[in-house]
Amino acid sequence: MMDYHVNIFWSEEDQGYIADIPDLKGCSAFGLTPEEALHEVQIAKKAWIEAALSEDLPIPPPRYRPIIYQVSS
Repeated sequence: MMDYHVNIFWSEEDQGYIADIPDLKGCSAFGLTPEEALHEVQIAKKAWIEAALSEDLPIPPPRYRPIIYQVSS
């Protein structure tokens, strides 16, 4: 499965984190933590791609190069 750029941001309105994949229209998820939002958007990405394949719709290539962030302790 292709790697796509993921945005994760705090939503004051939802009191949680939203993760979205800009290249996959409407692909987003919610989590109480950034990690949970990331996990949920990976599930949503899989479902988005499976739905596109089943409908013979094009799957856009990633426009952004994914960056791996590492937090050092």
